[in-house]
Amino acid sequence: MKKLFGTDGIRGIANMELTGHLAFEIGRAATYVIAEQTFHSPVILIGKDTRISGDLLEAAITAGICSMGGHAMCLGVIPTPGIAYLTQLYHADAGIVISASHNSFEFNGIKIFNSKGYKLSDRLEEKIEELVSNGTLDSVRPIGDKVGKKSDITVSGQDYASFLSGTVETDFSGMRLVMDCANGAAYKIGPELFKRLGASVDVIAGEPNGVNINYHCGATDLESLIKVVKGNGYDMGIAFDGDADRFMAVDEKGGVVDGDRVLAILGLHMKENHSLIDNTIVTTVMSNLGLFKMAEKHGLNIVKTKVGDRYVLDEMLNNGYVLGGEQSGHTILLQHATTGDGLLTSMHLLEIMKTTGKPLSELASVMQVYPQVLLNAKVSNENKNRFMEDPVIQKMRSQLEEDFKGEGRVLIRASGTEPLIRVMIEGQDKKYITDRAMELVKVIEGRLN
Repeated sequence: MKKLFGTDGIRGIANMELTGHLAFEIGRAATYVIAEQTFHSPVILIGKDTRISGDLLEAAITAGICSMGGHAMCLGVIPTPGIAYLTQLYHADAGIVISASHNSFEFNGIKIFNSKGYKLSDRLEEKIEELVSNGTLDSVRPIGDKVGKKSDITVSGQDYASFLSGTVETDFSGMRLVMDCANGAAYKIGPELFKRLGASVDVIAGEPNGVNINYHCGATDLESLIKVVKGNGYDMGIAFDGDADRFMAVDEKGGVVDGDRVLAILGLHMKENHSLIDNTIVTTVMSNLGLFKMAEKHGLNIVKTKVGDRYVLDEMLNNGYVLGGEQSGHTILLQHATTGDGLLTSMHLLEIMKTTGKPLSELASVMQVYPQVLLNAKVSNENKNRFMEDPVIQKMRSQLEEDFKGEGRVLIRASGTEPLIRVMIEGQDKKYITDRAMELVKVIEGRLN
């Protein structure tokens, strides 16, 4: 069982939970494990977002790589999906991202991609954790000309931007955009890329100072972006999170276009162009009921996975699907990229707007968003997985779904990390579903404590 790596790498408060020493050990262990796979001294890319702790962790990981004879290629500030792409382009053996994504600045994280740009396998992550914890590597010390080295790469942003621009077949001339860069990894490459393609771009949250990443901005806080876009003649507002692997949009009227609606727009467009394999979109159980209703109406198939873009990607790879994502804005266009990419997704959404001549609000109207309530029931950790076998809870859920008559949905799932059961109810009446969710939480807490 892994303890350091979660579903999206290692994450914690920098210099407290994720210390320089731990980062050094992870750099050592990752280099050792990758060398075992490749039979040579590995080349490993390192990229980071704009957090103040990025320099600390970059230095520590670099030292760990060099201490095991590896070659650390430091790319500086670059979006997470950029590392996934450049690992392949530069024929590197792995890529390491230093970022805590949408979390606030005091957190940071470490994510590792393999040579093909996919997240490292569970087996290799477990091997890295084992080496970090058991001290085996203390006796492995390359010396002399076997010690590794570091290179600073200054053209990585241009190389990544060139790839992105090559995935669209039109320019964006005449389009007026506002881009919320979350004071994060896309603050430079995002505006430059869209301007290069002809768009007029105004920027908010594009001046990172190390501590303002995701602070009242970005894909997780759209309030400022909505205020700027609404009524000011912009075609779209674009919001990234701190490492730019997710994207949320605001239409020309100030309406939010979340990951589900983006999937609906992309899915229909790809179906019309005969590029959507098996007419299938992969998403998670948390996607809005409106997405499933839209798919049913337009002849699309929806495959549901557990929550987490890792599980979405696994399903896509296992079955050859090319479009998947999450309500939160992770969208995977597998014909172009190996991971969620906010820049890539926003470009392809804008391309659809440009080629169809339709405003984003009209494109997004293909999907009705059902009101959704998400509450947590606090239960004892040993009981949190027993809700499926509790007859009272299951009877209440069944009755609710029967009352909805297909126009609502009840989802109950145990948290993977906390002593909580998450209750999500969707329906057409916000007050009704809120009241029912509160009742269900009360019953669950009474039954499982």
